[in-house]
Amino acid sequence: MSKVRESPAATGGAAAILLRYLRDQNRPHSAQDAFGNLQREHGLGKTAVVKALEQLAQQGKIREKAYGKQKIYFPDQDQFPTMSDSELKALDNEISELSSKVQTLQQSCRHMESELKDLNGSMTTPEMIKEIEELKKDCASYTEKLERIKSAANHVTPEEKEKVYNEKKLYCKEWRRRKRMATELLDAILEGYPKSKKQFFEEVGIETDEDYNVTLPVAV
Repeated sequence: MSKVRESPAATGGAAAILLRYLRDQNRPHSAQDAFGNLQREHGLGKTAVVKALEQLAQQGKIREKAYGKQKIYFPDQDQFPTMSDSELKALDNEISELSSKVQTLQQSCRHMESELKDLNGSMTTPEMIKEIEELKKDCASYTEKLERIKSAANHVTPEEKEKVYNEKKLYCKEWRRRKRMATELLDAILEGYPKSKKQFFEEVGIETDEDYNVTLPVAV
């Protein structure tokens, strides 16, 4: 496959673009930097950029400095007027003001990004309307169910509820008393029994609440 050669006209056009770009930027660039920044706007090829930079350096229009295998190109600083201390100070003040503006804008961007994130996580108006309609349906269903319970002829009266509650307390109290008595009796027997408690229970056929995962309700 033959190599594609850049024409002198293409190299010359690239040189003009690169010279203007380097002067405007006034900072060091590698050939890759210049290619990456100008390729999209001007459609420059990598080979044209490299040749144009070398040509400009040979003509003395820009400076070239090698760092290992890489070359850095930058405009000749002699072409720029020397600035006085007051001008440098003014530039420093301008840089400080611009830096402050950048920080303010960055904070504003972060704040807006946070608001956007909250908004994206919130429900849209159609979604809220749909959710409200679903809740209204649920409320109507629960209201209807409650009315049926209230109007039922066989619902539990407060007196019946109190009676059941008292009976539960009585039975739990008796359960607790009998369990305590049985435990004390069994402990007395086990004091003279030569085997373990488990073996005794198995031989006698005693079943405990724990065997059936039954828990005695807490006294109120």
